[in-house]
Amino acid sequence: MMNGLDLALACAEAADETKAEDIRIFDLRGISTLTDFMIVCSGNSMPHLKAITRDIEKLVKEKGSDPANATEGKAATRWVVLDFIDVMVHILDYELRDMYALENLWGDAKELVWKEDED
Repeated sequence: MMNGLDLALACAEAADETKAEDIRIFDLRGISTLTDFMIVCSGNSMPHLKAITRDIEKLVKEKGSDPANATEGKAATRWVVLDFIDVMVHILDYELRDMYALENLWGDAKELVWKEDED
């Protein structure tokens, strides 16, 4: 079984491979009792949201992690949450992401730099 940090990184990498956009990882340890890590990423269409969700689940299973404990929402709702207990992955379209501003809710959380900028 993977630890929370390794699982968070695996989820971010899987989202990146499926071309999810603006992938951010927040370390909530010591801040929240809900989860240790939160990932927020965006897709640009319902099929894209569905592919990101599918590929995250597939990759973490291949890496030896248990499947998500719960999944809330569907691509058609434009917001899917994969709950791996230690890691929660929020996959949203841009409109909902802007509206709910999850990153602002956890403004005191440390953001992990998981990938070098390619700019």
